[in-house]
Amino acid sequence: MIAEEKLNKIAKLIRYFSLVSTTMAGSGHPTSSLSAADLMTCLLFGGIFRFNVDQPGHPDNDRLIFSKGHASPLFYALWATAGKVSEEELMTLRKFGSPLEGHSTTAFPYAEVSTGSLGQGLPVGVGIALNARYIDKLPYRTYVLLGDSEMAEGSQWEAMQIAAHYRLDNLIGILDVNRMGQRGETMYGHDMSAYENRISSFGWETIVIDGHSFHEIQAAYEKAMHVKERPVMIIARTLKGKGISFIEDKAGWHGKALNRDELGKALEELGEIDRTIKGEISKPENIKPVNQSPKEINEPAYDDKPVATRKAYGNALKRIFPAFPDMVVLDAEVSNSTYSAIFKDEYPERFFEMYIAEQNMAGTALGLSSRGKIPFVSTFAAFLTRACDQIRMSRYSDANIKFCGSHAGVSIGEDGASQMGLEDIAMFRAILDSVVLYPSDAVSTEKLVEEMAGHKGISYIRTTRQETPVIYDNEDEFSIGGSKVLRSSKDDVITVIAAGITLHEALEAYDALKKDNISIRVIDLYSIKPIDEETLKLAAKSTRAIITVEDHYSEGGIGEAVRSAIAGERIVVHSLAVRKMPRSGKPTELLDYEEISRNAIISKVRSLQY
Repeated sequence: MIAEEKLNKIAKLIRYFSLVSTTMAGSGHPTSSLSAADLMTCLLFGGIFRFNVDQPGHPDNDRLIFSKGHASPLFYALWATAGKVSEEELMTLRKFGSPLEGHSTTAFPYAEVSTGSLGQGLPVGVGIALNARYIDKLPYRTYVLLGDSEMAEGSQWEAMQIAAHYRLDNLIGILDVNRMGQRGETMYGHDMSAYENRISSFGWETIVIDGHSFHEIQAAYEKAMHVKERPVMIIARTLKGKGISFIEDKAGWHGKALNRDELGKALEELGEIDRTIKGEISKPENIKPVNQSPKEINEPAYDDKPVATRKAYGNALKRIFPAFPDMVVLDAEVSNSTYSAIFKDEYPERFFEMYIAEQNMAGTALGLSSRGKIPFVSTFAAFLTRACDQIRMSRYSDANIKFCGSHAGVSIGEDGASQMGLEDIAMFRAILDSVVLYPSDAVSTEKLVEEMAGHKGISYIRTTRQETPVIYDNEDEFSIGGSKVLRSSKDDVITVIAAGITLHEALEAYDALKKDNISIRVIDLYSIKPIDEETLKLAAKSTRAIITVEDHYSEGGIGEAVRSAIAGERIVVHSLAVRKMPRSGKPTELLDYEEISRNAIISKVRSLQY
């Protein structure tokens, strides 16, 4: 163990950095930083944490996640003490252009992921720990600093269940029980037994300590390293604002920086600061993960027999894995419906059952992505909306995650409104730089899954429950940002734009209208974002009107995407979309009821051609 005298000097310096940087910024969370300063000092500089400070991406580095992301002044102070951030840089905290943002982001090279939306750090830690134990088989440990307020978040308990299920003894949570939330006392205050009882009941090893006793903290870390087959939670009783009497354990100081006069008083209390002391972090082992080389794969192989796109998704995962050996697949206990089970059966070591806990599943995917894996995440489209915040935050971490929402739209039929994903396109379109895909048949699905795997970033594919005809050849190519013009002529009067299930309705409408010598153009808008503006603008110039047809609510869907793409064109866009409260019924009944069927398309075209 490192001498307590040295640790005390380092902790004082870290408190100094946290106080001064927030005062210079005029904002921040110094009190939340002070409560965990001793815990983090012992972790990083007490000989426990192993990290090559000159290689933050080293595969054997231990990983540290600040789930209580508002304590970023402490996070930056730690790396300043390690010699990787200068005092001058620390004073840029929260300033425009500085990598030291108000809540740490991946712009700072020592941040594993971007944090700040509470309740998400532990799920990320699960993903990183899963990677170490089951995929890369490396000895690194993952540490997650948690705040007591965020323990009210359900995602924490989802993560605790799954961490115990997978026996993640390389995952150590550090719960900073400082008693004070933003507006007052937390749910359990300093009732340490309340936390211990709850957490231990989830199958975790619990260690309750005084979070300001260097001896107890170091002993807890040592003990955690020897626990086998279960994750560990160190539950530390701390004081918010620890070390400064006039803010210590006082309400009203959350998210409030000291002014210059208050800072002067605080520094007097801290006493002499050794600003030359440096914290030393132990080096990790140098074990390289075994990397598989990509291999060539075959094209899909479909005949004329109808296939559900959800099944084609599962087929694609299995087919493309040799070409993308960093893939890993997660599912929320519906793999027999999303058909990710096809991948599971072939590559069980790369499949993780996440059970019905979508928020943790998305957070776990972010953790896996942070370690260079390509997670494919699947569940019913309706239930991905539960994880909207986790998906949003993954974008701020520059994550590379592929989401699949199956059973989309009213076309799922009798299961009813609760099971119908009707908001998913809007949700994923709202994610910065996201990709949103909606294939109509097995071939396009397989090709687009392959495109997703090779694309860096957040992407979403929407699949359909019922079987649909195969309309493309196995050799056809599909690109992100593309579309397919399936029917066209110089006599087209109306352009009908559809995707997924409604594309087949549009093709049926085309055949019916053709018998009456009414010619329409039919476009498969399989890539909703990015969108094929060139093809849409050409259609706008060469036909009288555009009709979009989608099995999704009108808000945020295909109609709005098309309108945005051709906003400068002089053409009216008519949107056929789900506008009524859905109900149980046969798919054909529901498509008619919502006026997005072939009959509705025919009726709309007839109303517009004169």
